[in-house]
Amino acid sequence: MPRPIEALIHTEALAHNLGRARAQAPNARVWAVVKANAYGHGVERAFEGLRAADGFALLDLAEAERLRALDWRGPILLLEGVFEPRDLELCSRLKLWHAVHCEEQIDWLAMHKTHEPHRVFLKLNSGMNRLGFTPAAFRAAYARLEALPQVDEIGLMTHFSDADAQRLGADGIAHQLAAYEATTEGLAGERTIANSAATLRHPARTANDWVRAGIMVYGGVPDFPEHDAAHWDLRPAMTLRSKVIGVQHLQPGDTVGYGSAFTATEAMRIGIVACGYADGYPRSAKTGAPVLVDGQRTRTLGRVSMDMLAVDLGGLPASGFGSEVTLWGEGPVIGGKGSRLPIDEVAQAAGTIGYELMCAVAPRVPITRA
Repeated sequence: MPRPIEALIHTEALAHNLGRARAQAPNARVWAVVKANAYGHGVERAFEGLRAADGFALLDLAEAERLRALDWRGPILLLEGVFEPRDLELCSRLKLWHAVHCEEQIDWLAMHKTHEPHRVFLKLNSGMNRLGFTPAAFRAAYARLEALPQVDEIGLMTHFSDADAQRLGADGIAHQLAAYEATTEGLAGERTIANSAATLRHPARTANDWVRAGIMVYGGVPDFPEHDAAHWDLRPAMTLRSKVIGVQHLQPGDTVGYGSAFTATEAMRIGIVACGYADGYPRSAKTGAPVLVDGQRTRTLGRVSMDMLAVDLGGLPASGFGSEVTLWGEGPVIGGKGSRLPIDEVAQAAGTIGYELMCAVAPRVPITRA
């Protein structure tokens, strides 16, 4: 019998969350962002729930090939563009749109021999200072692309650093939005500037022609804990669950796990769960991280081990060996009502973000569509 841990991907939740992006930006088309193997959900598994998207955005050419193999014939955008000149051959063959963020990528296009010109999105570094042309260099780059026979349509894009919150005590997007609007004024081309945070928080100011729905389609919340998934009506697209494989009875003074990080102050019962950091559960989660046992909320105890973690069974007299444990996502139905543990709460307890937990589920964990 296999170890009882598994991850479930909820296709209906993906479709629902994609619909939320459309509702936020009804006049825009939606890129479903499936980079990092669809944020750990798996491109093939996520595709069925996201196939109503207008296009898919990602980083890797191999992932683009997988989408085409699924018979997706719509737009695919390489968010970081190509990484070497020969990548342009695959862009031509697969009909990929791609970002252009540096002079070298324009040089490669100028040398590229193609029968069909490429669709590109010229990226502006509006203040995040990751990729993109500075405002001073942007129009010259646009002019270079416009003059190339290898280039068809030129779109315009940027990325916000603080759309999920304020920046230095002020409006999180104002400085970048001002730079973007001033730099691109009068330039032709489709525009995409809104990530999930901007789509949820600032749709009237950022929707443009396309929005890029990333974390939100997987049920993660970009501005947690200011808002939670219920506030934005987002549903978890991934559930990580396991079972209690052992029970221990502690007396006052007994300790739990490596480093004796938890000490019992009274008699208590604990469950040992088949899940650890080798499965992708964060070792940084200390005593008190939320967990569901048989749909009831309780807490972890002590350090997370490679293959196991401990949970408090106090107040759960009916739970024990074989009980279902929800590490995050959808729990079992109890009394006609479903239970749920948002991934963002688990991430907060571990000092990280839900994005990382989704992407970190280990290869040894079986993943199936629910």
